[in-house]
Amino acid sequence: MSGTKKETGFSFTIDGVEVTAYAGQTIMEAADEAGVYIPRLCDHQGLRHQGSCRVCTVKAGGRSVAACTQPAAPGQAVENETKHLNKMRRDLVEMLFHEGNHLCPICEASGNCELQAMAYRLDMTETTRFPYLEPCRALDASHPDIALDTNRCISCGRCIRASQDVDGKGIFGYVGRGIHRRVAVNGENLADTDAEVSDHAISREVCPVGCIIRKRVGFVTPIGEREFDNGLIGHEIEEKRK
Repeated sequence: MSGTKKETGFSFTIDGVEVTAYAGQTIMEAADEAGVYIPRLCDHQGLRHQGSCRVCTVKAGGRSVAACTQPAAPGQAVENETKHLNKMRRDLVEMLFHEGNHLCPICEASGNCELQAMAYRLDMTETTRFPYLEPCRALDASHPDIALDTNRCISCGRCIRASQDVDGKGIFGYVGRGIHRRVAVNGENLADTDAEVSDHAISREVCPVGCIIRKRVGFVTPIGEREFDNGLIGHEIEEKRK
């Protein structure tokens, strides 16, 4: 006997399915382990939770909460896949398309883009309800290995957290407020920073869209072999239940 006390779990339900959780786990963390997918954009494994995109909103005890930050609780009844919640998620995703300049047919991230894949998952077949803002955002291609195209940025903050907490550099940060908020770098441009292509913040899995671009590797994965070409976003979590 090692003398270590085994952690005791508790149960709660998501859409009537019993899920086991442990002290300190969020609703999303427990759901992921149980093979129940909760949509998300700003949350990413290995990064601290932020709860800003609200795509992961669920109903817990009758209240709307962000599943990525809300702690799981014993006996909690969580609603995830409902008509109301999925409509709200579609509205949020559609507004992200309208707030930026997302040209999927010519984007290097097409097929690997979480925003695009989330639209498919939520059956968003058109984006006609809101006016397109068509912002004018400059492309920063000053760095020899990296380009930053904030036309595609959805302000998820994943690059900011990865750079601060994993790389220990703090290269990225927000400037501006409201609709004018955007991701900027801690220098005159990318070339003026200590960003390296090997940084975790620059890796393809951290940026969910085609905002952070690694030069000379564009379109290296053929169409048909990209991450979401053969499965909906979240399928790797749902496969745990099979």
